[in-house]
Amino acid sequence: MSVLEFSSIQFVWPLMLWALLLWPLVAAAYLWLTRAGRWPRLHLQVHGPNNAVAAPTPASSPPPATATATATATASRWRLLRWPSIPVCLWALGLAAALLALARPQAVLLLPSRLDTVMLAIDTSGSMRATDVLPSRLEAAQAAVRTFIEEQPVKVKVGIVTLSGTAAVAQAPTTQRDELFRAMENLPLQRGSALGSGIVVALANLLPGSGIDPEKIIMEADGPPKPDTGRALVAPGEASNQVKLTPGANKSMAIVLITDGQSNMGPDVMKMAQLAADHGVRVYTVGVGTPEGVVLRAQGMSMRVRLDETVLKKVAELTEGNYYRASDAQQLLEVYRQLGTTIRLEKHQLTEVTAVLLALAMALVLLGSAINLHRHARVL
Repeated sequence: MSVLEFSSIQFVWPLMLWALLLWPLVAAAYLWLTRAGRWPRLHLQVHGPNNAVAAPTPASSPPPATATATATATASRWRLLRWPSIPVCLWALGLAAALLALARPQAVLLLPSRLDTVMLAIDTSGSMRATDVLPSRLEAAQAAVRTFIEEQPVKVKVGIVTLSGTAAVAQAPTTQRDELFRAMENLPLQRGSALGSGIVVALANLLPGSGIDPEKIIMEADGPPKPDTGRALVAPGEASNQVKLTPGANKSMAIVLITDGQSNMGPDVMKMAQLAADHGVRVYTVGVGTPEGVVLRAQGMSMRVRLDETVLKKVAELTEGNYYRASDAQQLLEVYRQLGTTIRLEKHQLTEVTAVLLALAMALVLLGSAINLHRHARVL
């Protein structure tokens, strides 16, 4: 199944749109022929009991005036109900579609992607205790994630990664929904927020044969700073096996990052997003919270935690994903419903749809002819 994005329609030969002027001319010619009685019609004869043609009513015995008036009124009503006839309407639409096809229309199609695996990277840092999204950011995210998992096709594998000071796999990609729900039940809150770690761990689980070494990348990020050599962030000896893809080219998998956007540990978020983009994997980011935030108090200290959208928007843009903000629990549920549709429907390149219009024109003409053949035993 495909969905046509009407706003993207273009024409290879736009001058051929002038051919549409033939449509009203043909319609006018048809009306002139039929109303003037020049169009060939099928004359039916009424037969008697022995297949003899019934004799016409003698002129000396005209039908009663009342019966004639009633018959005329009935015939007029039938003509009004049958004009314009269904076959004529179908022929007219078929002609319009054929004339429009002369201009060779093109459009961007939304087609079902070959989605196979989704990794959910869920922020479990202390700031997710904030209650600007009730009952809390984390609890609202858990409820929405359950809805997201339930609405995925049964063949789509889903995995879960938790991230705080570091990142860990809570559930490897699986089609078993019960295992995913159990993994979502108890997500302990911890200090720190390492969004970059969450992305690279999710990416390594999506691409187990790519040579990405998340432990090495995270350890190097936590250690003393090293000069950027520009080398790929993969295991030694396997960098040459990876062909750099265009962002979003890998349509069989995706990462969904659920967080309040505050990262203070682990590898650089944008570098990990670039790593995902180089492997063609899209990262869809979901911001949980409000920009004004709330004040959290713990161990005699207080701090205002706000939703930081800047990084999340950049990550989504770099990887050809989308960013969504969820400021309350209901909105978060709606975000996940939209997200499920967005992941399964992908925009494809501009495609010529001339053949589709020609097929539609032929179908309409054949259908109109079939109806006319059934009604009047003739095509026209």
